[in-house]
Amino acid sequence: MPAPDFLDTNILVYSYDASDHRKQQIAQGLVRKALAGDILTSAQVIAEFATILLHKLTPPAKPRDVIAILDTLEPIKVVPIDSETVRRAVEIKSRYGLHFYDGMIVASAEGAGCRRVWSEDLNAGQIYFGVTVENPF
Repeated sequence: MPAPDFLDTNILVYSYDASDHRKQQIAQGLVRKALAGDILTSAQVIAEFATILLHKLTPPAKPRDVIAILDTLEPIKVVPIDSETVRRAVEIKSRYGLHFYDGMIVASAEGAGCRRVWSEDLNAGQIYFGVTVENPF
């Protein structure tokens, strides 16, 4: 069985953002794969996604609506964050110069055995400790 892929926060955001229909369709396709168990994410990504919905949208989403969205995303396998993930994120920051929280994304993906991270924010084509970043857009 091939290694699973990993979703970054921006993919979840685009799946709910109707301002760019093309990106939304691509993101929704990736989210459907995640709901089917083919793509993972992390607790950090889910938390960042909820934060964006609650604080960065105009108007901000209502908490009850965010809870409903999170309930819909419940089938996605979520990688927990532990002390080893944090340690690896520091190593990634040191070696590659990534922001710590981006390093947490890569560390979570690596720890879960993922070989690819779907992200618009990270450097497409870059390989971090065996994890390749791909921009789906």
